[in-house]
Amino acid sequence: MSLVAELMDMAIADTDVLRALDQNGDNFSTFREVDFFLIAPSREKAEIICGFINDHSYGTAKVEEHEDSFNIQVVINMPVEQPIILCVSGFMACIAHLFGGTFDGWGCPTPQRT
Repeated sequence: MSLVAELMDMAIADTDVLRALDQNGDNFSTFREVDFFLIAPSREKAEIICGFINDHSYGTAKVEEHEDSFNIQVVINMPVEQPIILCVSGFMACIAHLFGGTFDGWGCPTPQRT
């Protein structure tokens, strides 16, 4: 799948996540820790991706090894308003693609509306 097609599919999936969060009473403008997950084909690639993200202050990244995969968790304190989360999610997919990894999505807690 091309990167452009992947980004288009991700925008739809991300919007579906936002709809689910909205149904649970989320206030999208509330800042919270958002986790982004990338998968690397090797420890070396995972360390490169992690270093790139940390060196440029795109988030706080760490490598986690799980059986035969190397996962990168990136934490960013941010709101999840649609234009913002879609941009950051797409950027994480581009970083993964650039270094030969894959983007595996994002997650966050649901703060209640006030």
